[in-house]
Parts: sequence; C-alpha cells; structure tokens
Amino acid sequence: MSITKPGRGRPSRRFVLEQVDLDMDDLRRAGGLPSPAENDEIWHNIWVEEAHNSTAIEGNTLLMGQVRMLLAEGRAVGDKELREYLEVEAYSKAARWVYGQGITPDAWGADGLLTLTELRHIHELTVGPVWATTPPDDLGPDERAGDLRRRDIAPFASGMKPPPWPEIPALVDDWLAFVNSEPTIGEHPVVHLARVHAEFEHIHPFRDGNGRVGRLVLNLLLVRLGYAPAIIRKRDRTAYLNALRRADAGDHGLLSELLARAVKDSLDRFLLPNLAGPVRLLPLSALVGPTVTLRALREAAARGRLKAIREDNGRWVSSKKWVESYLSSRARGRQSQVARRIPTSSRQG
Repeated sequence: MSITKPGRGRPSRRFVLEQVDLDMDDLRRAGGLPSPAENDEIWHNIWVEEAHNSTAIEGNTLLMGQVRMLLAEGRAVGDKELREYLEVEAYSKAARWVYGQGITPDAWGADGLLTLTELRHIHELTVGPVWATTPPDDLGPDERAGDLRRRDIAPFASGMKPPPWPEIPALVDDWLAFVNSEPTIGEHPVVHLARVHAEFEHIHPFRDGNGRVGRLVLNLLLVRLGYAPAIIRKRDRTAYLNALRRADAGDHGLLSELLARAVKDSLDRFLLPNLAGPVRLLPLSALVGPTVTLRALREAAARGRLKAIREDNGRWVSSKKWVESYLSSRARGRQSQVARRIPTSSRQG
C-alpha cells in the first residue's frame, strides 16, 4: 500500500525505495504480479505507454494518440517517416514478448535471469523490422539484427566512449554474469538493476538500438524478479541521461531513484485500484484508464477540470469518483461541441 511522506520536500532516495518495498509486500499478499491474461487492461496501458515513451526518448516523434491508433488498429496516422512507425511497432512486439517471458517463462528463462540468446532475441525483435526497410548508414552485409557490433562507436556528446568492438563479446559475458549474480549484501534489488542497466548502456553492445533494448532488458529483469515494469517517460529524458552520465562516473544513486519511482508508479497501477474504494485518494498514475492518459489527468488537475489535491511534495492525488466525474463532464463537453458544429437545418431533418 502507498505511504505518504511526513513533512515537506521531495522524498529521499531511501524513502522511495522503502515505498517500493511496502508495495511489494502488498503485491505478494495479493498473490504477486498478475499475468497479462489476468489483468489485460493495466498491462495494455503500460505496454502502450512504454512503447511511446521509450521510443520517444530516442527521438521518435509520434504522439501518444498516434501510437495508440497504430497499436490498436495497425493504422499509421499522420505524416511521419516510415521508420518512426516501424520503431514503435517493433518495440511494442518486443515489449509483449518481454512481459510474457517475464511472467510465464518457457524454455527461454531456464538458465538464470537472462541469457545471451534472450538478449540477442530482444535486439532482433526491436530493430529487425526497422533495419529491413531503413537500415543504419553503412550497414554491412555481415551485420544483422541480434548480432553484437563489429565496429567502433564514436564518443557521445557527454564524453562517454563505448569500448572497442573486439572487446564486446568478453564484456557482454562479464555483464551477463553480473546480471545473474546476487546483489551485494545490503544492496536493494532496484539499485542492483540500476548498476546492471548503466553497465549495459556503457558497453553499447549493438550497432544501434542499445537504449531501447537496454530498457526492455531492464523490464524483463524487473518482471522476473516480481516487480512491475519501469516506464522511463520522455519528459524525464534529461534526468535519465544525466543519471546515466553520473552512473558512468560511479554514482548510481540518481539512476536508482529514477528507476524506483518508475517502478512504484507501475506498482500503484496494479495495487491501489484494487485496495481502494471510489472516494480514496490515489496518485494519478493509479487512475489511468483506457480512455485517459496520465498526462491528460495531470493537465486536467492543473487546470482545475479534475478535482484533485496537490500534496506538499508536488504529487497530484485524486479518486476514482472524481475521475469518473471528470470523464463524464469531458464527454458531455465533446458532445456539445459536435452539436454546435452541425447546421440547424441538418438537425431539423
């Protein structure tokens, strides 16, 4: 169950991790993370939002509405480049595979938390359809989706220089051993996964798609450990990249906190609606539904259209009842707008 920080100010990193632990205790008492078949609505919304946000972090410009339409109906709405639609569609298929394997692993998950075969498969799912149509510049005939890179990558603007390509196979082997090892004594699992994620992004084992694949792998590990997936949102891109830079320098605290907050947001979505009545105040992330996004709820709360309360730490909370009232009001407003657009003669028959 969610707890509220006493006093003012932003909750500490330790406090956020403690909240995650409390949510996990509640989740275990409820029987653990439900499968997509058991709670399709919540998983579907997480799936759509992850596909949108994770690709947007890498520069994809599709809007959330366009992503929803693409994934729901297979229709490419708008005038974006073909590559952008393919990126979202491929990512969504990879995420579906990740969720399924995380909850109910088959032979794929028989050898620890992650294998090289699984890592390569996630890369193939994520970039294969894109490369088939719009491959990276100078993609060689021996470079295929799922293969470790065989060329060097130029240093990033932050100054981080990925390792030379001949070192990649050994570095990936060492990284997989780290993935499948236990956290150090006293280390929180989310902090351990932050270190795992940062090291993957530092190695940059593939020619392209390392950011997307890294976040998919992170979620596979989270779900296999019983946690909910983490959605790194595009609005947090700057904070996320800064956290990765800090991690490259040996400080994983900021990245750990960012991941813990993202995990807690997703845990709230599974837990709080089931534990709360219609008037209980919940974080907006727990009140997202198929007809309303988290961004829409935040904007409605900020503009006074949704009855909500802003806590001392800046977080908006509302209730199922208040959200239902807002959605009903929004629907009536849209109907009125449509009616005003219809000429009087047309309405009179």
